[in-house]
Formats: sequence, structure tokens, C-alpha cells
Amino acid sequence: MQLELFSDTVPLSLAEEVFLAYYACRKNKRNTLNALRFEKHLEHNLFVLIEQIKTKTYFPGKSIAFIVNKPVKREIFAADFRDRVVHHFLINKLNPIFEDVFIQDSYACRIGKGTHFGIKRVDGFIKSCSNNYKQDCFILKLDIQGFFMNINRSILYERLFDFINKKYHEPDRELVLFLCSKIIFNDPTKNCIIKGNKSNWIGLPNSKSLFYSPLNFGLPIGNLTSQVFANFYMNIFDHYVKKELDIEFYGRYVDDFVIVHQDKEYLKSLLPIITNFLKTKLQLTLHPKKIYFQHYSKGVKFLGTFIKPNRIFISNRTKGNFYTAIMKQNEVVQNTKPSSDDQKQFLSSMNSYLGIMKHYKTYRLRKKMLFKNLSGWWWNQVYLSGGIAKFVLKKKIKTI
Repeated sequence: MQLELFSDTVPLSLAEEVFLAYYACRKNKRNTLNALRFEKHLEHNLFVLIEQIKTKTYFPGKSIAFIVNKPVKREIFAADFRDRVVHHFLINKLNPIFEDVFIQDSYACRIGKGTHFGIKRVDGFIKSCSNNYKQDCFILKLDIQGFFMNINRSILYERLFDFINKKYHEPDRELVLFLCSKIIFNDPTKNCIIKGNKSNWIGLPNSKSLFYSPLNFGLPIGNLTSQVFANFYMNIFDHYVKKELDIEFYGRYVDDFVIVHQDKEYLKSLLPIITNFLKTKLQLTLHPKKIYFQHYSKGVKFLGTFIKPNRIFISNRTKGNFYTAIMKQNEVVQNTKPSSDDQKQFLSSMNSYLGIMKHYKTYRLRKKMLFKNLSGWWWNQVYLSGGIAKFVLKKKIKTI
């Protein structure tokens, strides 16, 4: 497609930004039904979207609501592909100014950060605080109850409004604020398609569902904007812990955070202080059943691993999920030859687990689980490369 198609209608810079957002959005979504439907009339759909953004007539469309059970039971709202393009467009603009104020040890949804970075940092915290495991230190790990469902949209937007007015100096600032408002205050439960059965929601606590969130509370899990805005929402807490409480060893991934300190009593004293700050400033509550407080020698579960002195283990939950994923793939080839889509799903599922596990001492575990449990039918289709690090198809899949 040629960008010149729109150069007489809208500023080229806006068109270029929307195109960049589209290409980023389609990276891992190109073969989904929503993406294919959008691409069927790509030029027209992008033209309309650019006009709606330019004239501030954009409004989010329908989402698809469904339940996932791994790694834990969770409600997901998948935005329409068109809306995902807008999410990328907006976050591309905001990320540079967010990065200027986010602390180093906020790990979620940031380039160069992520789970492996967070795990290594917390492992380093424990090692440094204990003077290479020679003196006592203690670990306090906390979790926020129903985090995404309890984010106050008004507080989020007010803080974002002030922040953008102070830090964002581009001429399209009003447009950025307009899109933030439309996305933050959109209620996906009022305009969604339920995928699967309503019975899938049985067993999911009301505190983890947008359908039960109070008015103007909650962000949909599954949107790029939700993840990044959640980071921004917690940024005030990050700085409070680092600057006001003067905590050196602190790291957070979404609503899961760890503090390491030599003084056991000081760590205990932080609980009411943190509880009060979260409640008064962000209207959030610590999960009463997820308060972990132990000597460093006991280790700590963090981001799918168990961090112990001199060794990081894969958590039992990750092992169990990997086994379940293998069994699920075995069912696919039980009575039929896998299709191209089946093969792609196999690679996506298996390689995601191998990608996590290869960073730690799990060679024997990976070998045992795969060679003992994976169906022989799959071994006819794929082979392992890089020392049990990645599955590759024996016959290349034709791509569109």
C-alpha cells in the first residue's frame, strides 16, 4: 500500500503513525479472524480510521470476552483489530515520556525489561542485600487484590491528563488526550461478544470480573493500553517506595512486588504504611492471602520461578502448565493429522514454555517431559533445535 494515497487528505505524519501502528499490531495477529476481516478492505479501513482519529470521531468497537484458565483463571477482553491499531498508535506516542519517569525496576510491558529481567533483578537484590548470602536479610512479597478490576478510571485519567499536559509537547496533545479518554472510559462489558459459554465464568470471583466492577472502575485485561496504563497508575507507588520509604531493593511486575531488606522489623512495619498509601492514593487493597514474609534462605516465588540462593528453579505451577500443554497438543493428533493451524498453535504453545525454561537449569526437565510425554505423531512433524530450546517444523508452513 502506498502512503501517498492519503497525503492529500490528512497530514502525512498522522498517516505514517497509523501505518506503523497497524504493522506493529498485525505482527502476531495476522491470521486471526479480526485481522483477516480488517485486511480484506485494508486501504478503506485504514483511511476511515485515520479520518476518525484526525476528526476526533473515533469510538471503540466491540470486544470479545472469554475466560482463560492458564496460568490462572482470568477474564479477557480482546479488542477489535481496528481498536488494537489505535492502542498501538497511542502507546507509541506515550511510551517515550513514560520511560522517562518509570523506575528501572518496573518490569511489565517494557522493551528490554520483562519477566527474565525482573527475575534476575530480584535474584540480584537477595544476593546483594545478604552480602553474597553471608548475612541475614528478609523478603516481603505482596500482591494487590483484583488489581485490574479495581483501577479507578477517574484517578487514572486525572493523573494522565496532568502528566501529558506537563510532559507531552507535541502539537497533537489534544488528540492524545481525546484518545486516552475514549479508551479509559470505554466500558467493554456494554458492547461485547461472549466467546464460549457463560458457564465458563463459574468459579471466577466477582472481584476478577469487569461485569461486577463498580462504575468507572476496572481496565480490560488483554489490551496493550490496559497494561501500560496500569504501569503508569502504579508509578506513583513505585516512587513512593523508592524515594519516601528509601527502599533500595524493590521490584514490581504489574501488581506483584518484592521488597528485600536486612531489617526484619522494618519490613514488618511497612505493611500498614503500604496498605494505607495504596488505599488512600489509588483505592487499591493488598491481597490478605498473598502476603509472603520469609528469610531469604527460604526462597521466593516470582514470575513463574522459585528464587533460592545460588539457584533459580522453574515453579511447580509452570511445570504443571507445561505438562498440561503437552497433553492438550497430544489430543490434537490423537485421531487426525494436524492442520497448518494446528502446527502453528503447537509451535506457539511449546516454544513459549521452552523459551521461558531455557533461561534456567532445566535441560534435563525439558528433555524428560518432552520425550516421555509428547505423542510420537508430533515427532513426525517437528524436531528440536538448540539443545531442546525450540521446536521447528520438518515441513515449512505456507504463510499468507
